[in-house]
Amino acid sequence: MAKFFDYFDGRYRESVLSKSPADDGPVITISRLTGCDAREVAETVVNDLNNKYGITRWRWVDKDIIYAIAKELNTNVERVENFYKGIELSNLSEMIMAFSGSFVSDLRIKKAIRDVVLSICKEGYVVLVGRGGVSIAKDITDALHIRLVAPFYWRVENVMKKKEMDIEKAEEYVVDTDEKRFNLIHSFLDKKSLNLDSLFDATINRKSFTINETSQLIVSMYDRKISRQIAERKRLKSIY
Repeated sequence: MAKFFDYFDGRYRESVLSKSPADDGPVITISRLTGCDAREVAETVVNDLNNKYGITRWRWVDKDIIYAIAKELNTNVERVENFYKGIELSNLSEMIMAFSGSFVSDLRIKKAIRDVVLSICKEGYVVLVGRGGVSIAKDITDALHIRLVAPFYWRVENVMKKKEMDIEKAEEYVVDTDEKRFNLIHSFLDKKSLNLDSLFDATINRKSFTINETSQLIVSMYDRKISRQIAERKRLKSIY
């Protein structure tokens, strides 16, 4: 966790952002429909990767970003969470915050999120859950972008169990959260598209695979796409 907060030191972050693109990553982003257990999958992927390669470098990041960005911008956590949730401030709220000296615009929050997420991804060895990561890290070569999906009512039942909701509340929560996550991915794209499928290397149906099986699939895809790229670059570098 101490390493994570290095990204909120301006000088350190700038040094990471100025790195050569050839040195970026590796990074795995996991986007998900609501109720697909993405955090549990990410934690398992990290454990599997560290065990497979005999290292401890891999870690996963999710909501920690919200708290640290709020601290950096000297605003409350709810303000950053509202950006993620797509909640716009009313004119009255903006005026009150402006007079109190605590107003932080969506543009500042968006830039802080982008800079922090991109620096984390460029540094590498991270599994990033949500946070618009697939859009922000789309130009990183050594990146694997995964989408977790599942049938609507499979996800509703999962949310009901986890959040102790009745079916009506769970249905509403799933629909609402899915829309907000879709919009968040869009907000960090230069060119908008109604179809986000092309952003992802693979889509996995969580109904068909357990958390452990999903992790194994992701690690296998990582080996096929990224680890071989890294190994080949190292080989060529040693030759030349």
